Amino acid sequence: MMEVYHTSNQCVSRPDTIHSRKELDFGPGFYFTTIRHQAEVYAFRFFRRNEPAWLNVYEFSEEWADWKVKCFEYYDEEWLDFVMACRNGEVVGDFDMVIGGIADDKVFDTIDLYTDALISKEEALKRLSYMKPNIQYCIRTDAMLEQCLTFKKVMQLCPSVKSQGK
Repeated sequence: MMEVYHTSNQCVSRPDTIHSRKELDFGPGFYFTTIRHQAEVYAFRFFRRNEPAWLNVYEFSEEWADWKVKCFEYYDEEWLDFVMACRNGEVVGDFDMVIGGIADDKVFDTIDLYTDALISKEEALKRLSYMKPNIQYCIRTDAMLEQCLTFKKVMQLCPSVKSQGK
């Protein structure tokens, strides 16, 4: 078991895939990370909207042998094509879970330039190759959520200068 984190504007003790937006990096699903700091930084999306931020903590089973899992190790052409398709509303593959880098603000700037045909795919990949991926997990089936993810606790987060990297 490993400890994982999901930041929201509420306690999410019973995660599901129904409440997910469709045009996310890996499509609709329940997203979390193994990097606590990354989850805490994500809270600033809520603070900017004057909403509360809650760090939901879970235990995640690493027994994936019976599940269809897609893992992206790098920001590469395959990752870029997958994210672009998902962000355009396509559900790519029949994976129970997808793991890989986040299209954060810096990455998304590059994706925007590529989407708007202002840079080539080669230039986008060149820019992405210099970025160290953060990690996100997206469970796309409720069956996997129920069997592999267990809610542990929730903590309210507060804005702080240190968390913003200032």
